[in-house]
Amino acid sequence: MIAIIDYDAGNIRSVEKAAAFLGQEACLTRDPKVLLSADKLILPGVGAFGDAMGRLEAYGLIEVIREACEKGVPFLGICLGLQLLFEESEESPGVRGLGLLKGRIRRLPAKDGLKVPDIGWNSLSLPRESRLFTGIEQGDFVYFVHSYYLEARDPGIVTAQIDYGVTVDAAVEEGNLFGCQFHPEKSSRVGLAILKNFLELA
Repeated sequence: MIAIIDYDAGNIRSVEKAAAFLGQEACLTRDPKVLLSADKLILPGVGAFGDAMGRLEAYGLIEVIREACEKGVPFLGICLGLQLLFEESEESPGVRGLGLLKGRIRRLPAKDGLKVPDIGWNSLSLPRESRLFTGIEQGDFVYFVHSYYLEARDPGIVTAQIDYGVTVDAAVEEGNLFGCQFHPEKSSRVGLAILKNFLELA
């Protein structure tokens, strides 16, 4: 069973619909028992880092997420969901993230005529192999909507990057933890292939 964590963040239903399009039934839930029995977990979302951590705490989901990840359940964070996997964000000073991975979230610099937020298609650079990117080519385009970006402490976990006036760590993989700053569910053929790779992990 695939469970999508429901914490009242935006853009959750589109992930559910994308999974259904790929022939996979996904359950949208915040029930700890359901989440802890899931074969795979997805944490999507758009919005503010601090607000999201507050909702996860209010719903008692922080420890549930940590327990599931410690059990080795494949876990995918999308957009804000990726950011929440890390330690802190410049968007919400003093608010701690889940801290499952090491790094911080920084604001995109407004320079070189680049607009913030970054809304649109960017081509991926793939610095190393990842199960998430099986069959994906260097330079393939995916869709972003973000004002903040990941700066991972360990470059060895970074599986995709883009250049947007600064090097953006756009995807990560470490053990059973995966994250995408972009929206695979909105990234046409390439994005659906990435999401399919996650949903079909053994």
